[in-house]
Amino acid sequence: MKIILSILFSFILLSSFAQRKKLLFKDHFGDSTKWIIEMVPGPHSSVYTDHGKLVMDTKGGVTVWLNLRLRGNIKIEYKRKVLVDGKENDRLSDLNQFWMAEDPRNQNLFTRTGVLEQYDSLQLYYVGMGGNTNSTTRFRKYEGNGTRTLLQEYKDADHLLQKGKEYKITIIVKDGVSSYWVDDVLYFKYADPVPLKSGYFGFRSTWSRQEINHLRIYQLF
Repeated sequence: MKIILSILFSFILLSSFAQRKKLLFKDHFGDSTKWIIEMVPGPHSSVYTDHGKLVMDTKGGVTVWLNLRLRGNIKIEYKRKVLVDGKENDRLSDLNQFWMAEDPRNQNLFTRTGVLEQYDSLQLYYVGMGGNTNSTTRFRKYEGNGTRTLLQEYKDADHLLQKGKEYKITIIVKDGVSSYWVDDVLYFKYADPVPLKSGYFGFRSTWSRQEINHLRIYQLF
């Protein structure tokens, strides 16, 4: 009964976050010009599209940025799976994402090579789901000065990655509140006293093989 009530509460809360919306962007990953790849170079790392899915198959760090500045109240949703089938880069870890990312020292955000520490100087929100070889799920705010504020954290199995599972991820930024949802269940919510009101969205990972599809981004009213 508690699980049913929790799911029902999450559904009601999710609906209240996104009542009126306008589709800004959708992608079946057929046009690579919309995306900017920052990837640690290596002979066994690649990012490519396959049958309407974005695939990140890397030994090192990778960020795939959408080259579209987002502003105001937004909703981002997509489906994503960490693949573990015995291939070289397969590792159940690091279903990560950046949003509302800006570089306070450079108008051009896209100047990095995929190494995680290079992003410490940015302003952004970050969720690392199943990080540290699937031992933590963390929500951080990068302050733009090297500080990465830990807002919330889980270590229990229910909030870590499951092998072979495709997740529906929803990110909502509305009236200064950022929230992160997994399969319509609220994981994180933060009412930021100094909210990030514009910036870029990016898929982030390291040493794993992942596929992403059914991306939709909405403006919320």
